[in-house]
Amino acid sequence: MSDEWPRISYAEWRDTCEALHLYMQVVGKYRLARTPWINHSWHATFYVTATGVTTSLVPDGPGIEVAFDLIEHMVVGTNGEGLSASFALRPMTVAAFHSSFVAMIVELGGAARFDRRPNEVESPVPFDEDQRQRPYDADAVRRYHRALISIDRVFKRFRTSFLGKCSPVHLFWGSFDLAVTRFSGRRAPQHGGGIPALPDQVAQEAYDREVSSAGFWPGGGAVEDASFYAYAYPAPDGFADAAVAPAAASWNADLAEFILPYEAVRSAGDSDEALLAFLQSTYVAAASLGGWDRDLLECDHGHPGKVREPDPHSG
Repeated sequence: MSDEWPRISYAEWRDTCEALHLYMQVVGKYRLARTPWINHSWHATFYVTATGVTTSLVPDGPGIEVAFDLIEHMVVGTNGEGLSASFALRPMTVAAFHSSFVAMIVELGGAARFDRRPNEVESPVPFDEDQRQRPYDADAVRRYHRALISIDRVFKRFRTSFLGKCSPVHLFWGSFDLAVTRFSGRRAPQHGGGIPALPDQVAQEAYDREVSSAGFWPGGGAVEDASFYAYAYPAPDGFADAAVAPAAASWNADLAEFILPYEAVRSAGDSDEALLAFLQSTYVAAASLGGWDRDLLECDHGHPGKVREPDPHSG
């Protein structure tokens, strides 16, 4: 076990994790309000960076990017005219974070008008009304970020072996998971919705195509500790009984997903390969049982500086 896969105990940083989740929702709601809709809500997600996570460029005013620096523990905004503004991540209320963020966007020349209600959380409290004092465990946040860097690396490697439509590796601030999704190319039955504090229309648009998806949660909810997940929508017959790797992976009937504890990956002899085995085996189960055109959609894993071999049957 190396520092690349640090220990993450949700019980030890639960309150900080919940606070960070809500802070990212504030910023995510801003990006959502200013960015034209892209399929499956991909326009609203964040991306892992060397220092934290970023919105990428938001089309607001002169162009604004917002980053969570999880090493120096700052929220940093920059605009297309070279102006920067920031404020510290520290013990505070969500309302205080919201106020600081709005002031920063205005300073950068943006329009700080966005919905102030959290999504995908039980009993949501509007950001500017949430006066509960929240802690900030800087060491736990650093370890979470270090884990994201490693997970992002493996997810991106997994992404290279698929030729069909595939999402970026991105962080959904609503469900607070880092995810990557592959698509069969076929339409899916309408999703039933019912996700807490999320319009059914959003869920139905997100799942209007057949998918095999995998991701990482830091903990909380139906799975208490940090875990990886994998699911298919719609799940093909026999998916729950499929043989997947590594041995620590198991089917969670309540979630209708395969679950692999983060600690099992962290403690594996080769953590990258253990996680890659989970991603690959759950995808193969979904694609094989679901009748995906695997010959058309798949290729070997990519390597730096090596051009993928062209399909000898093309042209």
